[in-house]
Amino acid sequence: MQKLSPTLGLRSSIFLVISIVIGSGVFKKVAIMSSILKSPELVILCWALAGFISLMGALCNAEMACMFANSGGEYFYFQKVYNRFFAFIFGWANFVVVQTAGIAALAYIFAESFNSIIPLPTFNTGASGNFLLDNFSIKLLASALIILLSYINYRGIKNAEKLSRFMAFLLFTAAAVIIITGLSSHAGSKVNLVTPSSNNGNGLSGWLLIKAITIASLGAFWGYEGWNNIGMIGEEIRNPKRNIPLSLGFGILIIISIYVLLNVVYLYILPIDTLIKINDHPNQIAAVEVMKVVLGKWGELFIALLIMVTTFNSTNGTILTSARIYYAMARDKNFYRHAAKVHPKHKTPSVSLLLQGIWAILLVWSGTFDQLTDMLIFSTFIFYGAIAIGVMIMRKRDPLYPRPYKVTGYPFTPIVFCLCCLLLIGVTLYNQPKEALSGLGLIAMGIPFYWFWTQRKPKREPVAIVD
Repeated sequence: MQKLSPTLGLRSSIFLVISIVIGSGVFKKVAIMSSILKSPELVILCWALAGFISLMGALCNAEMACMFANSGGEYFYFQKVYNRFFAFIFGWANFVVVQTAGIAALAYIFAESFNSIIPLPTFNTGASGNFLLDNFSIKLLASALIILLSYINYRGIKNAEKLSRFMAFLLFTAAAVIIITGLSSHAGSKVNLVTPSSNNGNGLSGWLLIKAITIASLGAFWGYEGWNNIGMIGEEIRNPKRNIPLSLGFGILIIISIYVLLNVVYLYILPIDTLIKINDHPNQIAAVEVMKVVLGKWGELFIALLIMVTTFNSTNGTILTSARIYYAMARDKNFYRHAAKVHPKHKTPSVSLLLQGIWAILLVWSGTFDQLTDMLIFSTFIFYGAIAIGVMIMRKRDPLYPRPYKVTGYPFTPIVFCLCCLLLIGVTLYNQPKEALSGLGLIAMGIPFYWFWTQRKPKREPVAIVD
C-alpha cells in the first residue's frame, strides 16, 4: 500500500491551520451579524463564543487524531468509531460540495478582489443572457488560480507549505496594520463599542436572544470553518500525536485573537447602525468601509489586497488538505481507485488533486457554489458532533487504547460541543428547511456510488508468490 511521507513539523502545521481558516468571512460577516444582534457587545461576544466552541471541537478532534493519525482525517476516524458507510458519506459530502465548493467560492472571491483593483475584460451576454459568459473573466481567473495551486500542491507538500507560510506572514502583518491604525484612529470612538442600535427596542432576551446568537453564530462559524483540515494530512506530519493537538490549540487561539481584535476595530470605527446599513447593500464589505474611514482610498485598496492574500492562502491550504480525503477513500477501495495513486517523485496524491481541481472548476463555471455551501454548511456540524460523540464512545469502548492527548475538560468539553452542534443543526433546519433538506439529499446521492465501489469484485484475484 502506498503511503505519504511525514515532512511537516509543528510550526508548519500551525501556519496551515491559520492559513486554511482565515479567508474572507472575518471581513464581511460583521455587517450581517450586526443586523441580527443590534449590539456591538453581542457581536464581539459571538465571535469569541464561536471561537471557543470551535476550540472545543478542535480539542475533541485532537484526541481522535492522536489515536488514529492518518490521511483523510475524520474519514479515517469514522471508520474506526462507526463504520465504513458513515466514513464514506463524510468523504462524499466533502468531495461533492463541502471542500470543493469551498475551494470554488474562495477562488471566486479572490478573482472578485483582483477585479476590484485591476478591472478584467467584460463580455456582453446579450438580451437573453448566458450563464457561462456571466462574469466570464472572473470565472476564468478563479479557474486559473485553482489550476495553479493544484499544480503547486502536485509538485510537493513542502512547496505548498512554504507558500502558505509566506502568505500567513503577510496576513499577520496586514492584520496588525488594521488593528493598530484602527484603534489609534481619531475617527473612532469607544462609545461605539457600547452603544446598541437605535432600532434595538428593549433589546433581546430569553429565547429571542438565544435564537439571535445562534443564527449570528452561523456567520462566525463560517469564519472559523476549516480548523479540522489539519487532521486530513496526519500521515504527512512529523510526530502527529504531539504536533496535531498543539497546532490545533495554538492555531485556533491565534485565530480567535485576530478575529476578536478585528471586530473590535470595525465596531470602534463605525457605529453599529452604519454596519447594519452596510448589510443592506450586498456589494459593500464592512472591512472596506472601515478602512476607507481610517486610510481613505488607500484603505480600500489595502483591504482588497488583504482579501486576495487570505483567499489565495485559504484556497491553497484547502486544496492541500482536502485532497487527502479522496486519496484515503480510494486507498480503501471506497472511491475511484486511481485517486489512491502517489506520485513517485513528488510523493503527493496526484490523481486526487486532479479530480478535486476539475470538480471545483466545474462548480466555478456552474455558478452554484454559493447555494451549495449554504445547503451543506449545517452538515459540517453533523460530522463535527460525530467526532465529539466518537471521543466518548471510544473512552467507553476501549479505555486502555493509547491516548497521547486526552481532550481537556472531559466529559464537559465533548458534551457541550455536541449540544452546540445540535442547537445549530436544529436552528438551521427550522429557519432554512429547504436548504438543509436539499443538502441531505445531495449527501444521499452518494449511496449508489458507495454500493458500486464497495460491491464490485476484482476481475482476478492476486496470486500469492512463494519464494
